[in-house]
Amino acid sequence: MSRPDSGSNFGPRINDRIRITPVRLIDETGTMLGVVETEEARRLAMVAGLDLVEIAPDVRPPVCKIMDFGKYKYEQAKKDKQGRKTKTYEMKEVRLGRSMKVDPHDVEIRVQQARRFLLEGHKVQLVASYKGREMAHKEIGAVKLNDAIAKLVDLARLDSPPRFNGKRLSAMLSPDRARIDAYKRKHPTPKPAPTKAEKAAAAKPEGDAVANGDSATSSTGETAVKKPKKVTKPKKVVAATDATVATPTSTEANS
Repeated sequence: MSRPDSGSNFGPRINDRIRITPVRLIDETGTMLGVVETEEARRLAMVAGLDLVEIAPDVRPPVCKIMDFGKYKYEQAKKDKQGRKTKTYEMKEVRLGRSMKVDPHDVEIRVQQARRFLLEGHKVQLVASYKGREMAHKEIGAVKLNDAIAKLVDLARLDSPPRFNGKRLSAMLSPDRARIDAYKRKHPTPKPAPTKAEKAAAAKPEGDAVANGDSATSSTGETAVKKPKKVTKPKKVVAATDATVATPTSTEANS
């Protein structure tokens, strides 16, 4: 289907924008038709109700294909979108704090944070900082940093050993895929806790559910439904009266 030239220089040339002749033509089924004149190629595309698209402009003669250009652009945009969704990994910095004042509990929290980053596939840079006279006792921060590294080697490999950069002592770790897979096999992800509604449904006895008119599922998978109760009609009560009506006998009736 012939379309007017949009005048845009982006994307492949189609239909009337293809000026060079001849071209090497591929039809809509993928069959190579050989070298034909551009006008003839446009005519064949018009007969098929499709577009003539230049797919290899740098070769001589250029390669053109008969296709639905709108569908082609949609599929290319879909592929580009899926490519952008690919997860990217980055470097995460975990600061252990001041070497002299950091609490062991705080260090443990930072180590757990670094473990989470490594399990997600990110690189981790551990940093211990110094201030003032703390530089005279560099070994204190080095000990804490090495202890943190020792707690992470089951998931990572040490890319850069601890080294000083000014008043910062840092080390770089990268996730080790084999170690992470082994860790995940040994420590599977726990199932999420049941919600309140699920707990209430599990705690509700099956008999109570049937008695209340609810459906209950048995161990065999069958659904038990409450049977309708029989409705009994109330008995009629005849009230006794003081006056007694005598029934006449047959003799009295004849007299």
